[in-house]
Amino acid sequence: MNSTTPASTDSLALPVELRWMSIVFMQGEEAATVLDTIDKKGAETAIQHLSQWDFGDETRDAALVNGYVYDDIPRSPTDRVIRDKASGYALAYNHQFGYVSLLGRFDSVVEDMRESVARPARFGFSRHGPARRANGIRL
Repeated sequence: MNSTTPASTDSLALPVELRWMSIVFMQGEEAATVLDTIDKKGAETAIQHLSQWDFGDETRDAALVNGYVYDDIPRSPTDRVIRDKASGYALAYNHQFGYVSLLGRFDSVVEDMRESVARPARFGFSRHGPARRANGIRL
């Protein structure tokens, strides 16, 4: 872009509001295994392991329904947080209290847009109910 080119239309773009959703939270023995992995193989290995619990839209929908969506990573002052920008995950863990949490980023503006669009009727049968069943056999 040269100096005579007018300003781009980026100012007209919608603001991107990235939020965090809970993928998995573990405590007790389950968390102890992951905490050991963090100590021995690093946080990246733990993130890769815990990402198995991310089922895409299903995980996102469950987080939205259950209220596990946050403006920032939920953590206590004693938590250690590792963000993996490449994968979009954040790992929050605490050896003292024995828990680990994997969170994923998502664009809530896109989610709001999806919710505002009405779903199409399924095969055009949206007004039809189930077929009525007759009581018994008629001869």
